[in-house]
Amino acid sequence: MNDNVLNKVVGGNQAGQAEGCRIDYEDLRGWIAEAEKLGEVQVIKGATWQKEIGMAADLAMHSDAAPCVIFDDVPGCEKGHRVLVNFFGGRRKNMTLGFPTDLSRLELSQAFLKNSLRDMEPIPHEIVEDGPIFENVLMGDDIDITKFPTPQWHEHDGGRYIGTGSYDITMDPDEKWLNAGTYRVMIHDKKTVGYYISPGKHGRIHRDKYEARGEPMPTAIVVGGDPLTFLMACSEVPYGVCEFDMVGALRGKATKMVRGKVTGIPIPANAELVIEGYVHPTKRKKEGPFGEWTGYYASDVREEPVLEIKAIYHRNNPIILGCPPLCPPDEMARYRAVTRSALLKQEIEKAGVPDITAAWAHECGGARMLLAVSIKQRYPGHVKQVGHIASQCHVGAYAGKYVVVVDDDIDASNLEEVMWAMVTRSDPATSIDIITNTWSTPLDPRLTPEDREKGNYTNSRAIIDACRPFHWRDRFPLVNKLSPADLQVAREKFGYLLG
Repeated sequence: MNDNVLNKVVGGNQAGQAEGCRIDYEDLRGWIAEAEKLGEVQVIKGATWQKEIGMAADLAMHSDAAPCVIFDDVPGCEKGHRVLVNFFGGRRKNMTLGFPTDLSRLELSQAFLKNSLRDMEPIPHEIVEDGPIFENVLMGDDIDITKFPTPQWHEHDGGRYIGTGSYDITMDPDEKWLNAGTYRVMIHDKKTVGYYISPGKHGRIHRDKYEARGEPMPTAIVVGGDPLTFLMACSEVPYGVCEFDMVGALRGKATKMVRGKVTGIPIPANAELVIEGYVHPTKRKKEGPFGEWTGYYASDVREEPVLEIKAIYHRNNPIILGCPPLCPPDEMARYRAVTRSALLKQEIEKAGVPDITAAWAHECGGARMLLAVSIKQRYPGHVKQVGHIASQCHVGAYAGKYVVVVDDDIDASNLEEVMWAMVTRSDPATSIDIITNTWSTPLDPRLTPEDREKGNYTNSRAIIDACRPFHWRDRFPLVNKLSPADLQVAREKFGYLLG
């Protein structure tokens, strides 16, 4: 990151917050107030949950320029119950992470890494006695999750998915650490929901441990948490680290939590809507299909665990945070690209690899399947080292496909530049390494029917060396474009030509 960018992001932060990071909201309602100041909130009244909200969301969430949309007065639902979509776009994506709104997406990712993630010390969450989430407590015969304005997001979904912008809270039964992870949640009926967790995810590890014990797993599903906590729940936080404590570090103060009245699981005191209950080890119902982040209905219909709802808590006039996956690039790819790219660069550097100038998890691959890393080459084998680590570190290992390593004159976040480097600086016969039997997912549409039936959720990875060959890089043909210095002058003098 250059000095100009550093000057943009340093200063003005609240006491205790990560350097350069100023987060002025504590819940979803506070976030809406900040987004309204930017003029990026649109309210739509009267759209149906059966089809129209999903249709409108699909349009808006494919556009970074589209506003955040709040759906109100949903027919057939209680007045005041709302659905919010497309929170991560425009200038509000920078606001969400606490940085100046004029940073580019790559600058935002670099700022998030430099000023928020590196050497960040978690601040333990704080248990309090009460909070807005307990304004309404539904138990027993009052439980009815179907009454909230949960949309049918995609045409061919197997049901209404209340869990898209949600996160599930579980606790390891052995090690007692709290995890928040984002897993899809489908409504079955008034008192049960199902949720799918891919093998290897932290929530799945917790669930597997409870199943091995033959015990029900206490779970809380937060529907309408604040966007910062949702983003951390979506990120590859290390095993054993509590996402709420990382959010505390970003904000510079402890996250306030209350204990669920049934399970005792801590939940955010200012969440909009929380479902609490137990996942029993032997109870299953058919779940799916669901249009997923790969852009396909790849996981079909399967018997999956269900959560028996024992309590629903919600604020007055609750807001569901909707973030349904769409055919990429979409909102999900946008927010994952910013946070995951920062984490990817950090993990490669933590492995001891020098001179990583940038990393980007490209939106067209759902911010997973296509990774680009730019480096300043220092020694023979540097490129291969970077590519293999990127493909197998915690951030890059799940559901990846391609890693492209480029020189530092290439903007890793610019897909056209990355592809240009790949087609001009790589040789198909000698520049591609293939790794097999790597961590994939049932959501991968390229899994063969035979492997899917066997539960063999593995794939292969291609690591593409798109750098100038190290041993003759000084003799590689010159690039036919303006130097960075001349480009800056040209933009300042003739930028008006671009409109």
